[in-house]
Amino acid sequence: MSNSKAIEHKGRIDSIQGNEISVSFLAMSGCASCHAKGVCTAADMQEKSVEVIDFTNQYQEGEEVNVVLKQSLGFRALFLSYVLPFLLVLFILIILSVITKNEAIAGIGALSVLIPYYITLFFLKDKIRKKFTFTINKID
Repeated sequence: MSNSKAIEHKGRIDSIQGNEISVSFLAMSGCASCHAKGVCTAADMQEKSVEVIDFTNQYQEGEEVNVVLKQSLGFRALFLSYVLPFLLVLFILIILSVITKNEAIAGIGALSVLIPYYITLFFLKDKIRKKFTFTINKID
């Protein structure tokens, strides 16, 4: 089931506990499938695991499935993890540079804004996790 508005990975069901299914898959960067990845340090492959809620009871442990995430949620994750922190650092850097006229204080202050940002994300992780829902589909 290929959908241009979704991010898909082939995975394997590790465990099923009630309606919660644990699926592991190999996440690859865009260049991980390149023929020159052996000489390039940018190639990145990591095993990931996600929890999927499913009420159909049609899956079994060890079964290969497609793990699907809506593309819009991928963009939201990108925004929360990279874009928003960058904008915060840039904004604080500009403000502190104008106020203090001291580059060291401005730089340290700008980087220190990341501490409360990521602490806030940590405390909101359960709320954020509810918005990032994965689905699985049987492989045809």
